[in-house]
Amino acid sequence: MKVAIMGSGGVGGYFGARLAQAGEEVTFIARGEHLAAIRHHGLAVSSIEGDVTLDPARATDDPAEVGSVDAVIVAVKAWQVREAAETIRPMVGPRTLVLPLENGVEAADTLASVLGEAPVLDGLCGILAWREGPGCIRHAGVSPFVRLGTRHPGQEDGARQLRDALDRAPGVSAEMPDDIQAAVWSKFLFICAMSGIGAVTRAPIGVTRTLPETRSLTERLLAEIEAVARARGVALPEDAVTRALQFIDALPAESTASMQRDIMAGRPSELEAQNGAVVRLGREAGVSTPVNAMIHAALLPQDRAARGDGAAG
Repeated sequence: MKVAIMGSGGVGGYFGARLAQAGEEVTFIARGEHLAAIRHHGLAVSSIEGDVTLDPARATDDPAEVGSVDAVIVAVKAWQVREAAETIRPMVGPRTLVLPLENGVEAADTLASVLGEAPVLDGLCGILAWREGPGCIRHAGVSPFVRLGTRHPGQEDGARQLRDALDRAPGVSAEMPDDIQAAVWSKFLFICAMSGIGAVTRAPIGVTRTLPETRSLTERLLAEIEAVARARGVALPEDAVTRALQFIDALPAESTASMQRDIMAGRPSELEAQNGAVVRLGREAGVSTPVNAMIHAALLPQDRAARGDGAAG
């Protein structure tokens, strides 16, 4: 398959490298020092599933150079999705599929609002990875997986082809769940709770899941997210919260969420797509979300300051 990776950080860099390792024609959309490093030295992935270096690697900052592809994997931050949708237009042809791998539950709708429904799939991934430096990706936890699903019947053949390509790639498992919305919200459960508690405490998961006070707060975050999902008609498994806690408990003790790392570094974060989305979607569904609202309010000044919209402290 001819695949473009929009957003070549931890998520996009890892899955794109594995697809290329498996023989797919992969182009990375990157910029700045990261793009320069990939062009000159290739893309290096250090991984608990086995290291890989692509040298040479296809990379550009101009999607028009790439032209129409079979699939675009969108792996930018949740707040960058609308801009990314506009950027990838030159690569989206009549048979192209666009797979979002963002945290949150609204990326596919945002992509469809810009590109139309025809190319957009629903999707999610699981991985603990980040860009360690220009041209370098580190995968430190979670056995990487991708889940994808169609939004209309005409996408089925292409979606299966993309799933199979991902599943053939070393260090990746991929599947098409019967209920992709339940899968998306199941992932959102743990990542939103982990992101919120980590960002407000500045502590790694090994601390927040062990300390009784922060574990209790995490459980209350999870309960609110579950209530919003069910009010919106999402058929979460009965044990969804238990599974989310089990996933949190299985992570390496030093793990931190990307939203937490962004908040701590003073960068714009996915706050509005995570805890902020729970509050907003809960309000629309008539569900009270006081713990998520507290997390959102506590972190909002720092997120606004990172965007130049106000001062923190």
